[in-house]
Amino acid sequence: MLTLLGTPNTRTTRVTWALEEAGAEYEFVAIDLIGGGAKTPEYRDLNPGGKVPTLLDGEHVITESAAIVIHVADRFPDAGIIPTEPVARARCLQWCFFTIGELEQPLWTMSKHSFALPPDWRTPAIMPTAAREWLRAAKVLAAGLGDRRFILGDDFSVADIMLAHTLAWSRFAKQPIEHENLQAYAGRVLSRPALARARAREAAAKEQTTSA
Repeated sequence: MLTLLGTPNTRTTRVTWALEEAGAEYEFVAIDLIGGGAKTPEYRDLNPGGKVPTLLDGEHVITESAAIVIHVADRFPDAGIIPTEPVARARCLQWCFFTIGELEQPLWTMSKHSFALPPDWRTPAIMPTAAREWLRAAKVLAAGLGDRRFILGDDFSVADIMLAHTLAWSRFAKQPIEHENLQAYAGRVLSRPALARARAREAAAKEQTTSA
């Protein structure tokens, strides 16, 4: 049995989405980040960084959203959400790592310096630089996508989960998606039924935790 510990509407959603795409049976445990739920000794024993998500797979503990979605894809190969051919798999991982290293970083910088960090640690002057870095990374993605339906071609993969989730984050951050192919791609991927199920699963877990 898989257990996902996480917070709705964070990087956790990438994993919930992957689990739903895979048709996996899992338990979702909502962690109250604002209330310090990720700072408890029990949670820190699982994830020393005090961040979400964390996946429990039997006796194994896996952290970092990209690593978890790849693990889910590998664990449920029949779902077909990660290529097995070596070059295609490398390209899938390339875009997963691009998401972490390039695409989401400007958005995370903006988030940290607008609300996530304590006020005394925020540097508003960094915002224009982060916005410029976002546009640069989005341009790279637009060129890489071209006229493909998904980032690898005709087949949906975990790379699309990582990329599209970050494009949704850009909307929240009020950063433009200037490229028409990215706009269409975001609309196409973010409308998948598995994502709707993932969001409903997270909301139900949060509701249950709040009412307990």
